[in-house]
Amino acid sequence: MTLTLVIGNKNYSSWSMRPWLALKAGGIAFEEMFVPLYTGRADKQRILDITPAGKVPALIDGDVTVWDSLAIIEYLAERFPEAGLWPADPASRARARSVSAEMHAGFAALRNECGMNLHRPIGAKALSDNARADVARIQELWTDCRQRFAEAGPFLFGAFSAADAMYGPVVHRFRTYAIAVTPPVRAYMDAMMSCPAFRQWTDEGLAETLVIERLEAG
Repeated sequence: MTLTLVIGNKNYSSWSMRPWLALKAGGIAFEEMFVPLYTGRADKQRILDITPAGKVPALIDGDVTVWDSLAIIEYLAERFPEAGLWPADPASRARARSVSAEMHAGFAALRNECGMNLHRPIGAKALSDNARADVARIQELWTDCRQRFAEAGPFLFGAFSAADAMYGPVVHRFRTYAIAVTPPVRAYMDAMMSCPAFRQWTDEGLAETLVIERLEAG
């Protein structure tokens, strides 16, 4: 039975992007179900009919429905171990999970002040102290991962992993808002932006024409 991933607008929905990247980069077959965000009660009801959380993304696997990006990725890692979504080495896997959980639970200031919007013209904006602290911490995380695993490949843990899927939207944020980064961070961003799954999501997001005014500020 084919998996179905319920997602929002690719231009805006950072949380939808994360499991989508994991599926695509992991070579896992799936179908998309697109539900436009913030367009009316009917669309909200479509999401509620799938999951009582009332939010995307959600993964449907037969009788199983999984919601929340990180929960979906964990489910996929168990369901498709051959996809290698987590590093094989236990210590590396533990670090990758910690890095991913930090993204999942943190960096609220950056996310609030620099919303994902692929159509936004590239340009810097003033950031709060908290958002600048988020930027610094993310760069610290990425740099540490690259120093540890550079010989294994260009991504955070060498080969593409769930950690890269979790931070994919941040790559867009750093680029869109012209955030100054160090050379190692720039090299990692370049690797992500060259990843076929990342490029596909970006191209399809840029092709969208639906504008959500509430998400256009800034």
